Amino acid sequence: SSARMERFLQQGADANMILANPTTPANFFHLLRRQLAWKFRKPLVVFTPKSLLRHPKCVSTMDELAKGSFQEVYDDPVADPGKAKTLILCPGKIYYELLERKEELAEADVAIVRIEQLYPLPDRVLRAAVDHFDDGTQFVWVQEEPENMGAWRHMRVRHGSMMFGRFPFSGVCRTESASPATGSASCHKLEQQELLERAFA
Repeated sequence: SSARMERFLQQGADANMILANPTTPANFFHLLRRQLAWKFRKPLVVFTPKSLLRHPKCVSTMDELAKGSFQEVYDDPVADPGKAKTLILCPGKIYYELLERKEELAEADVAIVRIEQLYPLPDRVLRAAVDHFDDGTQFVWVQEEPENMGAWRHMRVRHGSMMFGRFPFSGVCRTESASPATGSASCHKLEQQELLERAFA
């Protein structure tokens, strides 16, 4: 089905629900564990595209499942903050396509940070993950959804044009649309290719 993330984000207030888009089986598992371990109850909405069920890189070891906890933000484990000119922030499965594109281009000056919890937005954790990047590093939010859908406008309202007062912040999305997808596999593929090119422009 078409999960309209933006509608849930519009209803989020006073930490009334949890909205997440986990990118690994282990993080999804720990998200569910955290939900049950809490001594209070509130709705948990999880956005999980079917394609990640068969994605070769979307895997977790038994050790990752047995240990650890839910990660609201994943930092880039290989990027050098001193060399990074652009930091891409993204949710969900687009991460794997961005990672593949980064490896193809051998882009050493681009870092990719995943936002696994979209609401409440974990600003404290996110700030800690990006604090070691130089002031002025270009931050770019990348999402598959059109500009009027997904989490982009939620992020823009939250952070404006300067994230944490240090990083210029912009977005890369599909153009505004009345529907979440084109309905054509070939058109979708072309749009996705253009999206990835813009993300690394």
